[in-house]
Amino acid sequence: MSRDKSSFSFDILAVDRASGVPMHRQLYEALRSYVLQGRLGAETRLPPTRFLAQQLGVGRNTVIAAYDQLLAEGYIEARPGSGTWITALNRPIAKIRVANDVSRNFDLSARGRRIASHPPPQRTRDKINLHPGFPDAADFPFATWSRLLTRNARRPSADLLTYYDFAGDRRLREAIADYLGVARGVDCVAEQVIVVSGAQAALDLIARILMDEGDIAWMEEPGYRGARSALLGGGARLLPLRVSRQGWSLNDPDLRPARLIYVTPSCQWPLGTIMRMEERLQLLAIAERRNAFIIEDDYDGEYRFRGRSVPALRGLDRAERVIYVGTFGKTMFSSLRLGFLVVPRTLAEPFARAISVTGQFAPLLLQATLADFIREGYFAAHLKRMRRLYARRQEQFIELCHQRLAQWMTVTENDSGMQVLGRFVFPFDDRAVAAAALARGIDVQPVSINYGHDEPEHGLLLGYAGLNAEQMMQAVTALRATFQDLARTPARREHRA
Repeated sequence: MSRDKSSFSFDILAVDRASGVPMHRQLYEALRSYVLQGRLGAETRLPPTRFLAQQLGVGRNTVIAAYDQLLAEGYIEARPGSGTWITALNRPIAKIRVANDVSRNFDLSARGRRIASHPPPQRTRDKINLHPGFPDAADFPFATWSRLLTRNARRPSADLLTYYDFAGDRRLREAIADYLGVARGVDCVAEQVIVVSGAQAALDLIARILMDEGDIAWMEEPGYRGARSALLGGGARLLPLRVSRQGWSLNDPDLRPARLIYVTPSCQWPLGTIMRMEERLQLLAIAERRNAFIIEDDYDGEYRFRGRSVPALRGLDRAERVIYVGTFGKTMFSSLRLGFLVVPRTLAEPFARAISVTGQFAPLLLQATLADFIREGYFAAHLKRMRRLYARRQEQFIELCHQRLAQWMTVTENDSGMQVLGRFVFPFDDRAVAAAALARGIDVQPVSINYGHDEPEHGLLLGYAGLNAEQMMQAVTALRATFQDLARTPARREHRA
């Protein structure tokens, strides 16, 4: 006997008694269209005629007549003792087409079209992942996390069963405030901490709350395109705050006064530069003088491998001009989707109210579990272990690159962060390199996508943190073969103008 594979709900079937079309014909046409659209697949069992007639409030003969017509045309078959089933058709099923061209969706607002026009981050399954920002999930203490999660799920408090505070679980906000004071030099209280579903949600929330259409924002150039997308989605007019290995061009005369200033001072994305103290003080003075807010994206400030940890810019802020953005996706595992903001005291209540409208709050069960993970010392122990592991892996990865890739690319060490920058010796198009590497099973990010105004530098931003020794060797070997192939085809080397 065939097995019923249906997940289709026949509750949506209905007949219109006021229609001039006979009810058995309405039922026949509805079922026929579901079959042709693929919504009712082969080996789906139809309800018994008596049951469906009762559900629709029609006579059984009406359903029998519809089934008989479908049977005569070969859409269904009757199996004695088993019921009535959809037949496997020998012709293609007409699928419903969904338009992917955003520009043709005239129902979107101007802001909606702007947001939807930005491409999502590229991720490819079943490839060795050299994308930046991915931690090693294999070394995460999932047994401990599972135990804490189960403990909260088995004995949930009333606070976990409904939302009393949209800004986040009180225990987690207190734990984050305490942690930031010790680890990142950020002086704040729980009321200033807003928990959201990841750093991108935090950036989107800031842009929505603090930007009006056409307001100026300074955006690092090159800089993180997720932040660029969030600011543009909020209506910002972006001016480039240029960054090099030497630092931030804060004295650029072309920089008009801004409402928001986005920076990554602890490990600049993508160059890896660390903002000097004099630059930090100058930036804070600019923000105070011009009544601007600074967005400090501290995406992996916890990972410093040489020298003393660099305190967050927020820790130097005495004028309450810095909004600090952090994420647990870089320190724990990527799919956790938990991030947070630390806002000035005057913005704490507006942000807490706004998040109830935007819906960017994270599941409370995960928040409670993370609070326990931090409070009971597991988070600090995990960070300490990962800091040692990533320092060792960066050293191993750079040595491999020097041995096998020096002919085509120079890779230098970083004092912090989970990725390193590879600069081309020859003028390769980094998008072509990324595409060729993907064909060899390696997923990498081109540097040029992080530019929004200037002629882009071409290179690769290489995330090494999630790779063991075997994967590193496979990745570097595949990159070597990629460069060898491209070097044989000079026409493919030249980067775009």
